[in-house]
Amino acid sequence: MTELAAPKNLTRNVLIGMGAGFAIGALIFYTNIAPKFLEEFFSTYIFSLGGDIFKNLLRLIVVPLVFFSLVSGISSLNDMARLGSIAYKTVGLYLLTTAFAVSLALFFGWLTNLGAGFSGDVAPTDLAGGEASFYDTVMRIFPSNMFGAFVENNMLGIVFISILFGIALNATDSVTGGLSKSFEKLNTVFLKIVLMVMQFAPYGVFCLIGTYVASKGLDIFGDVAQYVMLLIFVLIFHLIFTYSLILAVFAKLNPIKFFYKMKDVMLFAFSTSSSAATIPVTLKTVTQDLGVKKDVGSFVVPVGATINMDGTAIMQGLATIFIAGITPGIELGMIEYIQIIFLAVITSIGTAAVPSAGIVTLTIILSQLGIPLEAIGLILAVDRILDMLRTSINVCGDAAVSCIVAKTERGLDEKVFNS
Repeated sequence: MTELAAPKNLTRNVLIGMGAGFAIGALIFYTNIAPKFLEEFFSTYIFSLGGDIFKNLLRLIVVPLVFFSLVSGISSLNDMARLGSIAYKTVGLYLLTTAFAVSLALFFGWLTNLGAGFSGDVAPTDLAGGEASFYDTVMRIFPSNMFGAFVENNMLGIVFISILFGIALNATDSVTGGLSKSFEKLNTVFLKIVLMVMQFAPYGVFCLIGTYVASKGLDIFGDVAQYVMLLIFVLIFHLIFTYSLILAVFAKLNPIKFFYKMKDVMLFAFSTSSSAATIPVTLKTVTQDLGVKKDVGSFVVPVGATINMDGTAIMQGLATIFIAGITPGIELGMIEYIQIIFLAVITSIGTAAVPSAGIVTLTIILSQLGIPLEAIGLILAVDRILDMLRTSINVCGDAAVSCIVAKTERGLDEKVFNS
């Protein structure tokens, strides 16, 4: 369908925007070539304003996109008993990969004694620790006000409402004159809106990268270089090792073909830092290039954008070890490691699929373990770039689980996958 084709040369243009943002941002931060008023105008009304507009456009479409994707996917299922099987496998695989991801982070953090050699100053932060618990997370799945969940961007509640609505729509389709078709059409409309926003992705990336570099420079990576490099290593290791393993073991699929077809999706996720905003690109690739049937992909991908946060879990595990390591008097033992795994899985499920939301939920883990929040400013300072990489890992996990669930449900066209 040409109306839902991705913008031409998007990959090339996003890379150009990224490079230009780095170059101009560095020019502003490190030199005094331009007059001060011109630098301030460029930083405020080009970089900051452009970046904020792009982020707002992404947030604007997240809620309706998740709602209509899930409703249309569920309402199109011919066998509702199959929904239970798909949901069970989807949630189970997402929780498994997230738990494995944070376990990898803790293992490598312990192996390298992360944070032990830190000698920089601890940066303060204005973030307040949140009082959240497993009880609170569960209650967010069952909101008391349907419209309140949409207004508050309660993604767990929205997923539950969407599933409930989709099941009811499926059951009453014969007496509502085929109302499910209308939701499929509305889903197509919102997919088109996202593709329209995607056309501005190169400019948005230019502004977001430029804002960061113009205000922070690149020297800030020095104090937390060990944390940054280890996080990048664990993310890439999880991407290549874990996803290759589950694709080969559970679905007997070729990981090389999978990664090749996912490269554009991962780049777009990198540019937006939002799993939810990447849903249409992920769905298109999963269904058209990887051969996953629509009824499976339309359920697994939106749910994954909400609860599958492997990259976020890795960050939370490593950040917790790093902050504990640089804070005098804090020792983490096996009990604390088990707590971190549990909390990282739970909080990553409740993390909004928008840029840097994982930093907020990190305060929950630190608070539960009694670790001071002051040092979270160090993590926050370098999080923008790392968040982009984490999102790429997350969407790759969404697609991998989609392929596995589709294969076990006989909803995968392997000729398309292997083409």
